Amino acid sequence: MAELTYAEVGATRSEAALPAGYSHLRHRVRLPDGSLASAGEAVLSWRLHRTAGVRIDATAPRAEPGVAVTVGVGVGPLRLWGPCRVVWAVADDRQVGFGYGTLPGHPERGEEAFLVERGDAGAVWFTVRAFSVPDRWFTRAGGPVVRVFQSGYAWWLGRTLRRLCAGVTG
Repeated sequence: MAELTYAEVGATRSEAALPAGYSHLRHRVRLPDGSLASAGEAVLSWRLHRTAGVRIDATAPRAEPGVAVTVGVGVGPLRLWGPCRVVWAVADDRQVGFGYGTLPGHPERGEEAFLVERGDAGAVWFTVRAFSVPDRWFTRAGGPVVRVFQSGYAWWLGRTLRRLCAGVTG
């Protein structure tokens, strides 16, 4: 089994400060009330990513610790592939989601989490939380453009999940 490419495994699990020395990403979007179960299922089953146009090649139908997943973002020959492994997952009455970490060959080095949470007042939220640094020449060369892309990707996932929860898939 390939080793993760960073030391701070599981750091996206909590709202606590993300590790120093990395770029940080936090994106949060409100989902329809009562959507915890359906949104969580979309996240854990890879449906969210696939509906958002992301290629997913996973060793299991659901995200759970140890599952290897290769994520493909982009189109045709411009598609970037990123091998990852799920490092944590949760599914209870308040939180559903997972975090995966980068493996050798990924354009970045770090971890990203996708979490659906029901707050004390009943509001349902989707959060993307990540820390990363470039790990390939082209992501280093991309500089700030890579960070803009990552923010746009998180926004697109939030928009897609909100549409899935509302029953809109087109």
